[in-house]
Amino acid sequence: MAFQKLDYNPYPESKMIKRSTTFFDLMIQRRTIRDFSDQPVPIEIIENAIKTASSAPSGANKQPWHFVIVEDPDVKKEIRIDAEKEEKEFYEHRAPHYWLEDLNQFGTDWHKPFLEIAPYLIVVFKQSYDLGAEGKRKNYYVNESVGIASGFLLTALHNAGLATLTHTPSPMGFLEKILNRPKNEKAVLLIPVGYPAEDAKVPDLKKKSFEEVTTVI
Repeated sequence: MAFQKLDYNPYPESKMIKRSTTFFDLMIQRRTIRDFSDQPVPIEIIENAIKTASSAPSGANKQPWHFVIVEDPDVKKEIRIDAEKEEKEFYEHRAPHYWLEDLNQFGTDWHKPFLEIAPYLIVVFKQSYDLGAEGKRKNYYVNESVGIASGFLLTALHNAGLATLTHTPSPMGFLEKILNRPKNEKAVLLIPVGYPAEDAKVPDLKKKSFEEVTTVI
């Protein structure tokens, strides 16, 4: 592999501090929502957000991810039907009581109308191995790599002014079937994307303080 000189233009420290503060002020406003508007969103925003996600670091630069953008109403309806089937089973039979207690404060249940209302669904898949001419080839640090890329994706969408929900129906195998994905891909996130509904509400949450999440040695 050839190497090239790093294109790096440092900022003055005062500008670095200002940029980091401005970015924090932007990101601390990010909220997960469940009440979406059906207002159309330019596809270019979604495409640019996925390009940003794809710039994330990954183990051995294998980039073990694939993103599926779903805008077809019929496909969104099919996803909703299967997701609600799995969620109903989870809420009524599989979920331990402590999990339901934790979820209760958010007022969630197995009904997922946002899967049809939001103009786009982005499904994130992880690739545990590549399928090439030579057969299977293992990917490395797949969960970590896809997790970082997903963080980039959520950040890019929020930066553009859109709202998201990180939805994780369990199990998620129906997504691989509906979206006709190859056998080396497993769905890890189902992300509705759009504008908040005018009457959207979110829980009054408190994030842990810097001191609670950080140790300086």
